[in-house]
Amino acid sequence: MSRNRTVIKIAGEQGMGIDSTGLIVMKTLKNLGFWVYGEREFNSLIKGGRSSIQINFSDKKVRAISKKIDIGLAVDREGLLECLETVKEGGIIIHGFDRWQKAIKNLPKIAKEKNLNIIEVPAREIALERGGNIIMNNVVLLGFLWKVLGLNLHTLKDQISLQFAKKPNLIPLNHNCSEGGYEFSPEQNLQHLIDLPQAIPNFNRIIIDGNSAIGLGAIQAGVRAYYAYPMSPSSSILAYLSAVAPKTKMMVKQLEDEISVAQQTIGSYFAGTRSMCATSGGGFDLMAESVSLAGMIESPFVCVIAQRPGPATGLPTWTGQADLHMAIHSGHGEYAKIVMACSDPESCYELTQHSHNLAEKYQIPVILLTEAAIGMNYTCIDKFQENIIPIQRYLSIEKENLENLENSLPVKFDSDTAKNQAFEVVEKLQPSDRYKLTENGISHRWLPGSSKAIYFANGDEHTEDGSITEEAGPSKLMIEKRIKKSKQILKDLPDPKIYTFDKVADEVQELSENTILPNYKVGIIGFGSTKNPALDSLDLMQNPEIAYLNVEYIYPLKTEKIKEFFEKCEKVLLVEGNYNGQLGQIIEAE
Repeated sequence: MSRNRTVIKIAGEQGMGIDSTGLIVMKTLKNLGFWVYGEREFNSLIKGGRSSIQINFSDKKVRAISKKIDIGLAVDREGLLECLETVKEGGIIIHGFDRWQKAIKNLPKIAKEKNLNIIEVPAREIALERGGNIIMNNVVLLGFLWKVLGLNLHTLKDQISLQFAKKPNLIPLNHNCSEGGYEFSPEQNLQHLIDLPQAIPNFNRIIIDGNSAIGLGAIQAGVRAYYAYPMSPSSSILAYLSAVAPKTKMMVKQLEDEISVAQQTIGSYFAGTRSMCATSGGGFDLMAESVSLAGMIESPFVCVIAQRPGPATGLPTWTGQADLHMAIHSGHGEYAKIVMACSDPESCYELTQHSHNLAEKYQIPVILLTEAAIGMNYTCIDKFQENIIPIQRYLSIEKENLENLENSLPVKFDSDTAKNQAFEVVEKLQPSDRYKLTENGISHRWLPGSSKAIYFANGDEHTEDGSITEEAGPSKLMIEKRIKKSKQILKDLPDPKIYTFDKVADEVQELSENTILPNYKVGIIGFGSTKNPALDSLDLMQNPEIAYLNVEYIYPLKTEKIKEFFEKCEKVLLVEGNYNGQLGQIIEAE
C-alpha cells in the first residue's frame, strides 16, 4: 500500500476491552502527529463472540480501512483467528494466546504459507509478574507493540494515564504492565519490521466518532430536548448526550418505545423547544405515522436514522445504506420533507445544525441518514469550529416572549432585523395566518400562547386556521400548499459536492462551487459512508482523471450538477451499500 500507511488490528473476545485498547493506540498515534482512522467490529452480544478494532494511520489524511492488515495484535484465540484471516503476506502477528498448540494446530503451516512473522508474548505471565491481573494482558501487548513500532514508551504511558484518570490507583499497574511488554525480548529480530514515516504533532486535531459529532452538532444547534429508545447503531448518540447533559442542561430522555419518541419530539418542537430524536430502520417504521402528523400540522421534526442491514432486526451492529427509500417515502399522504445523508464527522456536525434551520424554516420533517460506518467509527479530524452556523428559528413571536426565549435558551436570531421582524407581525396575526395559503407554501408559525391569535393543530385536514374540513376545495388547496414548499426547498439546498485529486496540493480536494468541470475518465457517485473509501481511493491512485460526486441532500434532489457530471465523465460508476442501487433509482427517476 502506498502513501505510507500502516494497518493494525486489535482483536479478541467481546468484553475484553478491545475498544478501549484501540482508543489508547489511536489517541497516542494522533498525539504523535499521525492521521488515524479506526473501524470497530463487534457482534450484537454483551459478551462473547469476536470483537476487533482496525486502525489505519499515516502522515497523510486517512478516511477508511484497508482489506488487509500489516500487524495483528491478538489478545486470545478468537483474536488470533481473526488476525490470521486478515493479515497480509509477510505481515506480523503479536499474540498472547499461550495455548495455541492445542487450539490452532496448523498455526506454523499458515505462518509458513503466508510468510508471517508470528511473535508470542507471555502477556498473562508478565501482567502477573508486574503486579497486575490477566485482564491487563492487553496493556502488556500494547507495550510490546510500541517496541515493534519503534516508538517511545513514554508516549503510550502518557495516554494510559489519561485513559485511567478517573481510576488513579490503576495507573501505576498499567504503566508496569506496558513496561513489561516493552522490555520483553523475543527470539525474532525486530529491526526493520516496520518503518514508520515521520509525523509532525498537531494539537488542533481530535479523534471522534460520527455519533458524538451529531451530539455536538445538536448542542451547537440549540437543541434543548433529545428523545430516544436505544437502538444500535444510533444508541451512542443517546449515551453521549446523556453524559454531557449536566453541562449542557439539555433534557435527555430514554422513552419506552419509538412512537413515544417521535410524539414527544414533535410536541416539544410545537411548544417552541428545539428537539430531535434518533433511531434505526426498525424504530423509524414505528415513527412513520408521527412523521406524517408533523407534515400535516407543519411542525418541525428532526430525526436521525442510523441505517443497518435488514429487514427486521437484520444485522444490528453492521453498516448499510438500504433505508434511503424508506426515509423519502416515510409517512402516508403527500407533503414536503428533506432527507440528508451524513458521510463523516464533519458532515454529521454541520448537517445536524442545518437540519434544524431547514426544519424550522419550512415547518417540515427533516430526516438525517447515517450508518454504523459513520456513527461508530473513529476519525482523526481538525477541531470543529463553534458558532459558525447561525441558529435560525423563523418564529413569529412578540418581543417579551422572544427575550424570555433568548434568556433561558442558547437561541439566537441570525440578525437584529430577523429579531425585529419576528415580533413586529405578532400584533397583526390572525388565526388564519397559521396555515395561510401563500405563494411558497410557508406561513407564519408562532408559539402557543405567544399571541392572541389561536389556531388548531390536529391530524385532520383543515382550513387556514386549523379548523377541520372535509370539503374538496379547501382540502385540495391545503395539500398543494404543503407540497409547494418542495420547489422553494430545491432553490435553498446546495449542489452535490465533487472531489478529485489535486497534484499541486498532493491531496484530494473539493472543487469550488463555480469551477467549470473538466473531462474525467471515470466518475463515481455515492452517498453516506461511500464517500470515505472513494476519497481514500482517489488519494491512493493520485489520478486527477477520476472524480467522486457526493450527494448529501438527497430529497428533494438537485439534478443540474449531476447532469453536468454525467456529461463530463466517460464512464460513471454508482457505488452504494444496498442491493437495488436506491440512489441510482432516484437519479434515474429525476
